[in-house]
Amino acid sequence: MRIRFAIARSLCVAGLFACATLGISSLASAQDAKKGEEVYTAQKCSTCHSIAGKGGKTSPLDGIGAKMSTAEIKEWIVDPAGAMKKHGSTKKPPMPNRYAKLPAGDIDSLVAYMASLK
Repeated sequence: MRIRFAIARSLCVAGLFACATLGISSLASAQDAKKGEEVYTAQKCSTCHSIAGKGGKTSPLDGIGAKMSTAEIKEWIVDPAGAMKKHGSTKKPPMPNRYAKLPAGDIDSLVAYMASLK
């Protein structure tokens, strides 16, 4: 009986820890996405890109998080010329190759924001 109680208690503690960890993780993701939205605005990405009909019509980003992995999104941000070549894109004008110089945290937040657009 004591063993069953100990196992049940351990499982409950593990479950609570997992729920707390997931909550923190999703909160961090939401904060990263919010910061990424600020980076998107500050970098004037809407000059060429649109989200929810707002911004340039050249390259809409609606649903991009469902179409691309976070690694692919980051690739387009930090090495757009390489991404164009790799994916066979011929879009004009090409994305400028200046965003790799952003702080790593800003790039990660921008990727989180793009990934949240599903």
